[in-house]
Amino acid sequence: METLSARADTEKEKAITTPKPPGKRMKSVWRSIVQQKYLYLMSMPFIVWVFVFSYLPVWGWTMAFQNYKPSKSFSQQKWVGFKNFVDLFHDERFYLVLRNTLAMSLMGLVAGFIIPILFAVLLNELRGKYFKRTVQTVSYLPHFVSWVVVAGIITKMLSMDGIVNELLIQLHVIDGPVQFMAEGKYFWGIVTASDVWKETGWNAIIYLAAITGIDRELYEAARVDGAGRFRQIWNITLPGIRTTISVLLIMSIGHLIGIGFEKQFQLSNSLVTDYSEVLDLYALKYGIQISRFSYGTAISMFTSVVSIILLLTANGIMKKTTKESIM
Repeated sequence: METLSARADTEKEKAITTPKPPGKRMKSVWRSIVQQKYLYLMSMPFIVWVFVFSYLPVWGWTMAFQNYKPSKSFSQQKWVGFKNFVDLFHDERFYLVLRNTLAMSLMGLVAGFIIPILFAVLLNELRGKYFKRTVQTVSYLPHFVSWVVVAGIITKMLSMDGIVNELLIQLHVIDGPVQFMAEGKYFWGIVTASDVWKETGWNAIIYLAAITGIDRELYEAARVDGAGRFRQIWNITLPGIRTTISVLLIMSIGHLIGIGFEKQFQLSNSLVTDYSEVLDLYALKYGIQISRFSYGTAISMFTSVVSIILLLTANGIMKKTTKESIM
């Protein structure tokens, strides 16, 4: 019996490891499509949406290699090769904007990635059911507030007669009011702090969902072994959400250079332009306002290509070090 069982196992392993002929593979694929045809039909609208709004516009990258004129057809455009990229890398303003982008991106990555994890872990440790739900609800409500409203609140709070100046004067931290919104050295910190306040609760939701998937028997076994709450967090909670942390970190690194422009645009003013202008604002300024469409496309193309490189690099490093990957 043991010999027959071992032979059967060997035959199964051979069937699994032996590659199927191309014809059989295609039949297997079509059989799978037929069996799951409703799932494929449900996914079709999303595939079409992604193709139309994410892949089809990539054709517009050809503008970066042209001296694009809206009045001319595609065949009439003048091709200039890499001239727009050469102009971009010779523009001193570009490096200033790149510095601002990387600085705010790194500050946002550190604060906006670590704080939601800590908040989710601490929120999970709350014992009061209703208090926990109330705190969670209040924490993610700012996510639904427009940046226009948030910028107005932040500007009012940091004004000369705002609550922040009054509080600091009362605590004898400063002797007189400070013009926070008029000094560039404060701008990066203001943007980072406002973004953390707005998004921490929302970003913590996915970590809370991952924590709820951890087997509760692990915590019970740890308590039996005498582990305190801190040891449970360190040895059970954080390892339990490691995969989620790794995936979100990889995606955050991929967006390191493409951080958008909404908060910078709303909080900026003419006095702090040298600290507030980021790549997306730079592309908007030169691509739309000055009508240098090809130059603006070159800026956006540079941002996209660097983002892809960062994403692939971060994914490769994570795959080698932690065995976690998103592709």
